[in-house]
Amino acid sequence: MIAKRSFASDNNAGVHPAVMEAIVAANDGHVIAYGDDPYTAGAVALFRKHLGSDVEVYFVFGGTGANVLGLKAGTEPHNAIICVQTAHINVDECGAPEKFTGCKLLPVVSPDGKVRVDQIKPLLHEVGFEHHVQPRVISVSQATEMGTVYTPRELKNLAKFAHGHDMLLHVDGARIANAAASLNVKLKDITKDAGVDILSFGGAKNGMMYGEAVVFFDKSLARNFKYTRKQGTHLPSKMRFISAQFEALLSNDLWRRNAEHANRMAQVLARELALLPQITLTQEVESNGVFAVVPKKYVPLLQKQYFFYVWNEEISEVRFMTSFDTTEDDIKNFVSLLKRTLG
Repeated sequence: MIAKRSFASDNNAGVHPAVMEAIVAANDGHVIAYGDDPYTAGAVALFRKHLGSDVEVYFVFGGTGANVLGLKAGTEPHNAIICVQTAHINVDECGAPEKFTGCKLLPVVSPDGKVRVDQIKPLLHEVGFEHHVQPRVISVSQATEMGTVYTPRELKNLAKFAHGHDMLLHVDGARIANAAASLNVKLKDITKDAGVDILSFGGAKNGMMYGEAVVFFDKSLARNFKYTRKQGTHLPSKMRFISAQFEALLSNDLWRRNAEHANRMAQVLARELALLPQITLTQEVESNGVFAVVPKKYVPLLQKQYFFYVWNEEISEVRFMTSFDTTEDDIKNFVSLLKRTLG
């Protein structure tokens, strides 16, 4: 079977060879299950090297689990979680955050996927009134679902506002590596040093087979998390195979190199699309996502050879995602197809 290339999602990409090698290397003999193994100790040490020596790190199977369990650790069922309307927790997690935390999501509208303090202030006018949910967490995606990126200053502003109103700042970092690469900063600059309290650290979208991490910068929030993770069905018995992947990803700047390549491919694609008069780019390309309006009649024809998702049916806005294994030939061939199809 010949695998097709696509621009649908960085989830569709394969596994980086170095990560695959790490999985194979970890498949040697027996180690104690559930995280009491040298691979997990090594991976946690690397997280602390990148994010701070006092962080608490817990590995889980996937991104939804990381978000849900991390949010649960910082909330009570009478709380609310503020996010943008396009947030993964609001659109793509099948109601899991609300079901498992018991919290109400309060989405705000943002054309670029970024929430601002001025949008949050009106949601706090019923704080202390027992008939209304009490906002407890501001949850942002970094990079956002629209491919944009929060700067360290923007995150600090959100964290300062959150902490000043007895709230927490949670980051869905499924593409945290792409954001750091885009900003040319260290991971710590847009997490711990920016005032983030809870982070979902993504691996699968940046070259891993599977696995994410829940990182607590406020250690008090992790007090009972080992029980929350187990009850939430996200305690891997053979944790070494997630840990070994993170060891590979966080060593020798592989996380950054993968993300830089994916981001660069998105820029190449965006430049090519901008030359086609029938196509209009709709967002700034700051990470590895390219959003564009493509005439609706051509979309099914293009999807037959290079699958991608329609983001907004009403205006025929589509999303093209690049990944660590996207090549310039992929883009060249896709653009050639575009030109033939659009005439």
